[in-house]
Amino acid sequence: MSMAVILTFSIKPERAEEFRSLLKRLLPNTRAFEGCHRVDVYSTRTIPAISMWSKNWESKEHQQRCRDWRDETGIAETLGPFLVSEPRINYFYKQDI
Repeated sequence: MSMAVILTFSIKPERAEEFRSLLKRLLPNTRAFEGCHRVDVYSTRTIPAISMWSKNWESKEHQQRCRDWRDETGIAETLGPFLVSEPRINYFYKQDI
């Protein structure tokens, strides 16, 4: 079943630009991961240190395999120094309405 994952990050303001540069290096691999349909990154104009990622996946299993791979490669240690707090993650499942 198709699903969307919304991740919200609060980034240290002084590291926001460096965080964006990091994403330019990291996200192509996520976008190329099997089952990933789309990854978009948004931020507000008034608070650029807030970043929201919208990811669309073929299924929860595809997303979990990517997440496991990212965990194995140390993504928490890579992103941690940029963050004010833990990211928030929400899962949404496509409804046939």
